[in-house]
Amino acid sequence: MQKLNEQEIQDQMKEIDGAWKVKGKFLHRELLFKGFVEAFSFMTAVALVAEKSAHHPNWKNTYNKLIIDLSTHDADGITTKDFHLAKAIDTLFKKHI
Repeated sequence: MQKLNEQEIQDQMKEIDGAWKVKGKFLHRELLFKGFVEAFSFMTAVALVAEKSAHHPNWKNTYNKLIIDLSTHDADGITTKDFHLAKAIDTLFKKHI
């Protein structure tokens, strides 16, 4: 999988939630939940989707806050895989809130 160029990334950004930002070679998003159980439940749902797609996020959870960074390690940057996972995360988040 080849990493996307800047124009391709900007075009794809229109297809995902506006809360996603490009930070270096990552798609970055921060999510807040009511508490730890809700955050961890959401992480579990994302983990199942990520495992099916064989594409896993970098993330950090502190109580009710989840920070997600998506990048395709093999390509050393952002690819269509990251946008597919971002869209899936957006869909799951809409169901969780």
